[in-house]
Amino acid sequence: MGRGGIGMVRSAARPSKVLRLLAEKYPTKEIVYEQLIYLQSRLALPKGIEHFLSDLHGEYESFFHILNNCSGVIREKVEYVFGTRMTRAEQAEFCTLIYYPKEKIEQMRETRRATPAWYRANLERLLALAKLMSFKYPASKVSGFIPARYASVIVELMTTRPEADAAQMAYWQRLLSAIVQIDAGADFIEAFAVLIKRLAVDRLHIVGDFFDRGHRPDAILDSLMEHPNVDIEWGNHDLLWMGAALGSEACIATVVRNSLRYGNTDVLERGYGISMRPLTTFAAHLYPDERPIRAAERAITMMLFKLEGALIARNPDFQMDGRRLLHCIDYRSSCAVLPGGRRCELEHAYFPTIEEGSDPYVLTEGEQAILAELRTAFTESSALRRHVDYLYQKGSLYNCANGNLLFHGCVPLHADGSLREIVFGGKAYRGRAWFDFCERMAREAQLYGEEPALDFLYFLWCGRLSPASGREMKTFERALLSDASTWKEPADPYFRLIDTEETCRMVLEEFGMDGARGHIINGHVPVKVKKGESPVKAGGRAIVIDGGFCRAYHTKTGIAGYTLISNSRGLRLLQHQKVANVREALRGSGDIESVAETVELQARHGTVGDTDEGRAMKEEITDLYNLLLAYQNGMLKPKE
Repeated sequence: MGRGGIGMVRSAARPSKVLRLLAEKYPTKEIVYEQLIYLQSRLALPKGIEHFLSDLHGEYESFFHILNNCSGVIREKVEYVFGTRMTRAEQAEFCTLIYYPKEKIEQMRETRRATPAWYRANLERLLALAKLMSFKYPASKVSGFIPARYASVIVELMTTRPEADAAQMAYWQRLLSAIVQIDAGADFIEAFAVLIKRLAVDRLHIVGDFFDRGHRPDAILDSLMEHPNVDIEWGNHDLLWMGAALGSEACIATVVRNSLRYGNTDVLERGYGISMRPLTTFAAHLYPDERPIRAAERAITMMLFKLEGALIARNPDFQMDGRRLLHCIDYRSSCAVLPGGRRCELEHAYFPTIEEGSDPYVLTEGEQAILAELRTAFTESSALRRHVDYLYQKGSLYNCANGNLLFHGCVPLHADGSLREIVFGGKAYRGRAWFDFCERMAREAQLYGEEPALDFLYFLWCGRLSPASGREMKTFERALLSDASTWKEPADPYFRLIDTEETCRMVLEEFGMDGARGHIINGHVPVKVKKGESPVKAGGRAIVIDGGFCRAYHTKTGIAGYTLISNSRGLRLLQHQKVANVREALRGSGDIESVAETVELQARHGTVGDTDEGRAMKEEITDLYNLLLAYQNGMLKPKE
């Protein structure tokens, strides 16, 4: 027997544990009726809007603007609602008020334009916009989006129908007038701005890499922690910082080296309170002729090679011997003799922390002292720990969500497209099982903080077989060798084969997804749009959304990043040509400029019933029908 397309299974002779637990939550038939009606009707609503971003790389200003304008969706809604009633300039100013309400109101006050009439007009516009955007959500969800401090008044404004009769109109007018009269207009504008942004994006997916070249990954994470519905698929840079925060010295040395190399120590010193002074002082004695930052980079690079060499030696399963090269240096000839016998000239031959003839992987006492100070600074940074805890709480290596398979890097493959088998600890893994094992090791690092799991986080950062990396990094060669031909970093066949529909179907099915209808969503590899590369692969089965969000990559990609949008009509990819910041928006000289591409257009509007959430609701509906049956036949007694 079924009702509304939902199957019902008859209760057994005795109520199950599930039914008894449900009876505690829904103790009367009336409560069951109410929940059934609510769930059945929810299934018919349009599916929520999902946004996908990746590879933010610390580019806070651009991210902050995209977070506030919802990748241009708010501007589209404003044009739809007010296109015939407001000029382009008025629409732009109104959008800025939604994006940055505090800053815009302050600007209006400074220019004496924040009059009661201005507050009233904008409150009416915000209310009209919020009402329109709320139609695809149930009232309970809309109420949850409203900032709690003004929820009751905003609910009244949202549900009052001034067009219905004179009494409703008078009530609505008085509500708005009272807000302005008591000088609460600014607070309510800010509250409506929050509500509208939450209505614009139901769920936000970040497909990896908060950290690297940009200066404020800490500010990005602070902003994201206020978002009500977000998930994260860890990138290799995220895993590196997670390892550093948990005390892996190899991860710490890499984070510090990267920050010095890109002139980006602000995030360490100001963002996380990690001082570089002990390192720079130590390095100045070793390399007195170098600039302080360059000297520090050289000093930490040698520490990294030593730490990495020891880590690789104690973890042969990582299969990373190609990165253990300090012992290949021939100090007399100023060359490195690489595996295979190739001799390459060194950029320099001055290695004050290595004694010729001794084990090159042994740290000096001075290096040990510096690393101990850095380890203490990283592990005791409360701000960094808070962000890493958030990454663990919201993150995973992969996510299967509404027919989309999200992961940052790659599924290790052989050249023929078959899943690569990886042996670790005497056990063989491949495909999804390898991802699950890698995630389990990453979580063990947080739970126990022991060396094997901490080492594994370093492997996830740069290992050739890491699903978050998938390429053989050439840090030693790039740092020390003159011959640029040694710098090439071989990548997993996945990155080439993702262009084929056969590979995409195989990967989707490996993760339990529909190979014919599902989508793989990746980041990690910047799409070189200016060279003609496309982010849409294999006829839409895979989409790579690393468009060079970070300014440092704009010259490589030719654009300013991507936002992938999934809504009730399908998938739409926004290619951002320019992303403004708060200063440009307030001057009225900038917003977001994007080119839209339809990746997939569905024949009918997708509903909540088509989503993962909808499938869970259908299971709950079946359980509730069985509970109702148990109440009706006397197996369970409802409360009176």
